Amino acid sequence: MLARTASYLYWIGRYMERAEFTARLVEATVRLDALSARPAGEGAWNSALFVAGANEGFAATGDPINPTNVSNYLTLAEDNSSSIRNCLSAARMNARAVRTALTREGWEGINRAWLGVRDRSATGGAQATVNLVEDLKAEIRGFEGALHRMLHHESYWFLRLGAAIERADNTARLIDVKYHLILPEGEKVGGIVDRDQWGTILQTVSANTAFRWLYRESLSPTRVVEMLTLRRELPRSLAYAVDEVVELLDDLGKRTNFQGEADRMARLRQKRLERTRVGDIIRGGLHEFLQAFITENRLLNQAITRQFRFD
Repeated sequence: MLARTASYLYWIGRYMERAEFTARLVEATVRLDALSARPAGEGAWNSALFVAGANEGFAATGDPINPTNVSNYLTLAEDNSSSIRNCLSAARMNARAVRTALTREGWEGINRAWLGVRDRSATGGAQATVNLVEDLKAEIRGFEGALHRMLHHESYWFLRLGAAIERADNTARLIDVKYHLILPEGEKVGGIVDRDQWGTILQTVSANTAFRWLYRESLSPTRVVEMLTLRRELPRSLAYAVDEVVELLDDLGKRTNFQGEADRMARLRQKRLERTRVGDIIRGGLHEFLQAFITENRLLNQAITRQFRFD
């Protein structure tokens, strides 16, 4: 497979995963905003911008932070490179360049998701925004279903590798949204509002039922953090994504004979996470742990780019 084709496939996986993450982030923020008393509602939308890495870009627009402006910026803004519209547009452009490496269903999943935002100028109110992101998530899940029915060879592995790298980054950022979210004045850490905010984040990754299966206990911040970081049974956990990256790099290495720095970094990260316990994360600082993970994930992405000669 040509390095350029591999790069297109890898970034299709990343862009589609990022589009879904942003949809989930917008949905989570709508729900967190509904739980929050002012001025914490504004804090919820400010935290969403920060976690999406869009705070500086949004500030440059000069628009005030409110649900309408931020949801439009994260979802539809053409001047936000990570907006859902732009992610789907980039994925579609890459997919057109490698149509023969995708199944018909895979291409149609990307195209339908893009058509869902192409002619939209605004997300609307809270319920309209939730409806829009739910529709987008459904279309992206259609692409994911088509992906898993593909022939399992290089095209499939590069698509999944990009998605796994992106998902690891996004899950860390989604957990970190709670760090940046300010509790309403008078509310305590561990109180009702604090637990509701953690529960909303759990709901955002569709993990409420999974939480009950794994713990069968009441929701607590420590258990949610453990589930989303260390429980390998959950496909959106950091541990699952870390294991998946190691597996995919191994598959690609055997097929392409390209092995090296990225494999070593991925295996070292896997071993380090296997030794980590949730108490270690809490004692060392959740925010610090997540920021270190995000940095390491970015360096691994750069190593993958070099190893498979994407540039």
